[in-house]
Formats: sequence, C-alpha cells, structure tokens
Amino acid sequence: MYRPQHRAPIRRRPTLRHASVAAVGAAALVAAAVLGPSAYADTQSHFTHQPSKPGKPGKGKPAKPGKPGKPDNAGDDDAHDANGHHDPSATNGGKSLPGDVGLNLADLRPTAPPATPYEMPFPCSETWSGSTRSGHSPSVRAVDFNYPGGDLGKPVVSAAAGTVVTVVVGPNKPSYGQYVVVDHGNGESSLYGHLDSVLVSLGQVVQTGTQLGTVGRTGNASGPHLHFEERVGGAVVDAWFHGSRFPMNSSQASQNCGTVAVTDIPLAGDMYGGRSAEVMVYRKSRPAAFHITRSGVKERVIKLGVGSDQPVLGDWDGDGRVNPGVRQPSTRQFVLQVKRKKTMVRFGKPGDLPIAGNWDGTGAWEIGVRRSSSAKFILRMSDGSKQKVALGDANDLPVTGDWDGNGVTDLGVYDQATATFTLLAKDPMGTPFTIAIQFGAPGDVPVTGDWDGNGLTDLGVWSPVTAIFTKRGAVAPAGATGRVKKLQFGRAAG
Repeated sequence: MYRPQHRAPIRRRPTLRHASVAAVGAAALVAAAVLGPSAYADTQSHFTHQPSKPGKPGKGKPAKPGKPGKPDNAGDDDAHDANGHHDPSATNGGKSLPGDVGLNLADLRPTAPPATPYEMPFPCSETWSGSTRSGHSPSVRAVDFNYPGGDLGKPVVSAAAGTVVTVVVGPNKPSYGQYVVVDHGNGESSLYGHLDSVLVSLGQVVQTGTQLGTVGRTGNASGPHLHFEERVGGAVVDAWFHGSRFPMNSSQASQNCGTVAVTDIPLAGDMYGGRSAEVMVYRKSRPAAFHITRSGVKERVIKLGVGSDQPVLGDWDGDGRVNPGVRQPSTRQFVLQVKRKKTMVRFGKPGDLPIAGNWDGTGAWEIGVRRSSSAKFILRMSDGSKQKVALGDANDLPVTGDWDGNGVTDLGVYDQATATFTLLAKDPMGTPFTIAIQFGAPGDVPVTGDWDGNGLTDLGVWSPVTAIFTKRGAVAPAGATGRVKKLQFGRAAG
C-alpha cells in the first residue's frame, strides 16, 4: 500500500461497451510526506554503521527538511565537515533535538512520553539489547538493537499501529540502507533501518506486530543490527516501550504480542467474466498471492510476487476479464500476468502507487501510477505517452472506476481520515467536475467495483480491523446511497 495496494478498474467483455471498473484500491497509501529520514552514519561503534567517504570542503550544509507530501532526501551519504570528519548536524532530514548531537544521553533532559503505545519492534518474548553512544547519528536517542544469538534475518515488526509512509529498498542504498517509516498519527512515527528484506509496501496499513522486514546490515552498517527511532514531528525522541522509557545499554523482552505478521490488501474485479465484480485480497505472505472469492466454492488462489510488491488488476489482453499483476517498488517494474504469460513494463518512480484502467475506452487496459508527493495521477497511454491529472492531496488513496458507464476509466481518491470519496467526472459538455461521497469509517481502505453488473462502478470499503467488505449502491450526483451489503473476507490486521 498500500500505501495500497492497488486495484484496477474493471472493463467488461468487448461485447459490453459500458465497462465496469474494478478497484484500484491501495491499502492506505499515505504520502511519504512525513519524516523522510536522512542519511547518516555512526562512526563510534564496532558493530553498527560504516561511515562514507569524506565530503569536499563547503559541501556540509544542512539540507532543508522535506515539505508535507515530499520526503526528505533519504538515502544520501552521510555528511562530513571540511576536514573530512563526520558532521551529524549536516545530515539530510534526520532531525535531532536542540543540544542533542554529539552529547551523551545522560547530558540530555528526557523527552515527554509519546501518545503512541509503542512496543518493542520484535516478536513477543524475544529479548534484545539496545544501545547508543555519543555521536550516534542522527541522534543519541536512536537505538541500535542486537540479538544474543545473531541478528541477521530475524523478524522486525511494527512497534505500533499506523501507515507505512516510507519504503526504501535496494541492495546498494547508503546510510539507513533498506528502511521503513511508519506514521502513527499525532505527528509521531517510527523508523526501522538497515533491513535485510522489506515485506511491506508504501501506504500499507499495519498493526502492532505486523512484520515489516528482517534485520540486516544494508547501508552504512558494518554488522547486522536494527537501527530504530521514535520520532515526533521529524525529531528523534526517547524510545518508550510498553509504557516505560527504554533504559539504554540494557536488554529487555518484547511484549509485542498478539497480531498477525502479514496484512491483506483488498481488491475487486470481474475475474470470471460474470459481469459483476468479485472481491479479493492480496496476501503478503511467502509467496504472495491473490485470494479471490467464488460463490459456493473454495476461494481461488493465484500466486504472484513477493510480500513487498504492490498488487494491481487489469484486463491486460482485452477479453473483458481482469487479470492479476504486481508492481515492484524498487525496480518500478509492473509484472502483468495472463494465464502463465507475464509481461514486464517499467513505469513511474519507486514511491509511486500502481493503478490500471482503460484510459481510451478501447482494447486492453493501460497502466498508471499516483504520485503522492505531487498528488497527481500519471497515466501511461496506449501509444506510450503520458497524461497527468491532479486530484486530491498527498494523503489520499487512489481509486479508479467507470463512474458514468461510457467504457472509459475515470479517476478518484479516498480520504481515510474523513472516509470521503472524491470522484472526477465530466458533464455532457466535457467539462470536468468532482463528486464528494462519504462512505465507510475512518481508517477503512477503499475498494471499487461493479457490484451488480450494470456497467457502472460502485463504491466500497474494507475494514483492516474486521476484514469486512462493505459495498455501496450506485453513485448518484446527490450522493444518495443504495442498498449496503457486507461480506467478510480476508484476514483482519488485529
């Protein structure tokens, strides 16, 4: 995701001009607007971070923090002063509190308890030792965790519920290496650095205990460990677990108990050619797979991709049925599958969210992305050209559908905070306008599909807490709601 996870609208068989469009969906893809962490390196630990090469004189100026909707320059090499020494104040984005850098933790006044109920970022009952040191970058309040029996490959789980707002993957990333940031609301977030593998996608909604990845030594790390930060407004603060401040340079057993290691991503589409859309989930397991509902029989399972991939549905061959697909964030590559044949298409940037639709109303579907930083849809047309459409804001989730039944896929967004869809449509004169429709509850994930097979895309939501799909009746300009239907399918996150 989501973020999350994205579903594609659904085009009907070629004999039906009025195509229904399935959900683009995307489990929670909030913009990586928050706290894009900075590059950094620890220079005073025998097991932690490996410094980068010294920078040239005059190049160690602090970077400006990222604006909302635009992540800071995460992944840059750590900055150095004119003499080639590591300069923690010159890191990009990873803020420290005033008077923090270069001091011992004992020299600092404790920060206030967080509003977020953090637990340790490891599975229940595991005992980990956490340490810091003077000069620990970007802050002496950051914690380096090690496991007595060896760290590499050990599971890393979310310290609290929230939304994945930053995912950086790639074997050669500097500083934090492969890392994840989870936004917990109230301006608070947590960061998990040097991961060996990443199992979540941008915009994915996670719960306390959801596995994010595995411990590694990527980036500026000379040995395996987890670099962990709790942040308020971008500044690193003291780590708290289970209601108590963590005593640095000590060992503690995790009380992060009780939730599943993976989270489903909801989707919808006509996969069987019956005109109406089926609901399904993309399960971030190993291997990852689409689980599709079937009336009166066991669910269908299509294995495709890995846990860090983003799902997308589309009619890739123009036969009127949707097919599965995934997008790999690190490579920007779509993998579109029809039966056993796979087509690869590279499009967008790593932080984009995948969508699909019939942008011209004819033939097979095309792909596209939504870029949270600019709040724009970028559509790849059938001739290879691009079309950009601005809609919503950075924190909205993308949806697609045929709102007017003309066979052309339309765009929309969903605001999770207010549970409001904003759909972009055109009047008979071709003038664009938007329709705002409130549906669902805050925190729900949007799902769109033609529930009744009439050629018009309907709205829906899926609750990560209850795993219940709630389908809404036909869209009307006045926002009237038809009959609401509920279906439980998938695994709840909690």
